Amino acid sequence: MVSAGEGPLPLPASAKASAKTHNKEGIKHYGMGHYDVALKHFNEASTADGSSGEVHFNEAISYDKLGKHGVATKHFGVALKKANGNAKLLNSPILKGHLGM
Repeated sequence: MVSAGEGPLPLPASAKASAKTHNKEGIKHYGMGHYDVALKHFNEASTADGSSGEVHFNEAISYDKLGKHGVATKHFGVALKKANGNAKLLNSPILKGHLGM
């Protein structure tokens, strides 16, 4: 369901360092097609600092790739609530698709 050009997002500059570290590892593994490993890193990033929409978006697209669409939809909802004006989140075709927008 992820459309071309939609992949994991970097965390905001204000995110905790440990969250950014896990997020970077998650992005690396996602790019290699290791969605389960990427999800573990995105979950760790979210545990360290779940305040951004980006981290929830990254979890959501990983759950989507793993076929866990119900959980993905929940995380897309949180990502939308915490988007903080991020156009990549607000205009994301996969997010809108899961949320019926």
